[in-house]
Amino acid sequence: MTAPADPPRKPELSTARTRYTVALLIVVYTFAFIDRNIVNVLLQPISVEFGLSDTQLGFFGGTAFGIFYALLGVPIARVADRVSRKRIIAIALAFWSALTALQAAATGFWTLALTRVFVGVGEAGCSPPAHSMISDLFAPEKRARALAVYAFGIPIGGSLGVLIGSLMREHFGWREALLVVGLPGLVLGVIVMLTLREPTRGYWEGGVVRRPAASESLADVFRFLARLPSFWHLAFAGALHAFYGYGAASFNPVFFERSHRMDPSDYGWYASAIGLTAGVFGTFLGGWLGDRYGARDVRSYPAVPGIGSVLTVPVIFAVYLAPSAEIALLISLVSSVASGLYLGPTFAMTQAIVPPRMRAQAAAILLLVLNLIGLGLGPQFVGFLSDRLKPAHGIESVRWALLSTIAIGAAWSAVHYWISSRTLGRDLEAQKALA
Repeated sequence: MTAPADPPRKPELSTARTRYTVALLIVVYTFAFIDRNIVNVLLQPISVEFGLSDTQLGFFGGTAFGIFYALLGVPIARVADRVSRKRIIAIALAFWSALTALQAAATGFWTLALTRVFVGVGEAGCSPPAHSMISDLFAPEKRARALAVYAFGIPIGGSLGVLIGSLMREHFGWREALLVVGLPGLVLGVIVMLTLREPTRGYWEGGVVRRPAASESLADVFRFLARLPSFWHLAFAGALHAFYGYGAASFNPVFFERSHRMDPSDYGWYASAIGLTAGVFGTFLGGWLGDRYGARDVRSYPAVPGIGSVLTVPVIFAVYLAPSAEIALLISLVSSVASGLYLGPTFAMTQAIVPPRMRAQAAAILLLVLNLIGLGLGPQFVGFLSDRLKPAHGIESVRWALLSTIAIGAAWSAVHYWISSRTLGRDLEAQKALA
């Protein structure tokens, strides 16, 4: 006689409380990307005021933020696997918001870069604990969609950052723009601390305590992940995606202003509309497709962003070789959908491939790889390549720097998603045995 199956586990929190928690985390993530991306549309006036090269702009826009954001995410996540995750998020939010506003007082390149470093330090405390909390709110078969919804903060925040920055730049100045987006985060941090509820850690895997007495060491987590090649291919694929994505986000405003003589405020309206429609849709679609087809075949999770990467290559040629800004932006609706597909499946598989006690640290390791390569090097590489191409192409150098970076990065990313899909099923079974 077989033992009766356990009854389905019910959600720990009410539907209303769960929705509020996710909604508030989306708002926090949106603020992170507003503060992170607003500088992209401010690079040109900053360059003019301080006489900066494209290489210096790439360092300020990407490397200064990305390296410390990536490196400090791991020790912060180590703490998040042991203590209250909502407190870490609230403190981090207040810190990076204050430093975003402080950038307005910069007197030159190095003061700009230093404050940008500390914005990255603060934002390192956002996503790893948020990923861990969301994974405790939703059953495994719903996590890709849930994490994709959380990732709405990326296109929404990026779009609002560009729009607010372009409008503030036109009517006031780049310093005022940084003040306007930085200060409200201090209030939001208080709201997070007072109203966000901490879910039981590992609830869907049978967790019964809110704070484990101990968690795995970082070395233990690395050793665990070292046995799972699908994770590293997934991480490197996402890193290549982030490499060209952050490079494009940093220099697209410069490209449209230089090559198409587009007014910054016009670009802000167009770019924000694209992000809030195609970007949000692509992000949700990736999570939905991952959960729908991943339930039948787990290889579908990395296959979805892999297909998106392949589609990006021909579309991006059409974007950067278009004869006008309007046509380029219209075509970029397609690339924005394809680009958003990777977020939900990549985040969800990282949470699924490790035990609950490792989740925040695993998310931080994923973001370490993504952001060291993507945010730390992507904008810097595009700026460096643009400077190298200037003698031959003049102001058009940024066009060719962007086109080559995105096309090669997307094709390379697709290869690693494909390799990950071939080993993911075996690694998921292996982690159950190792856990």
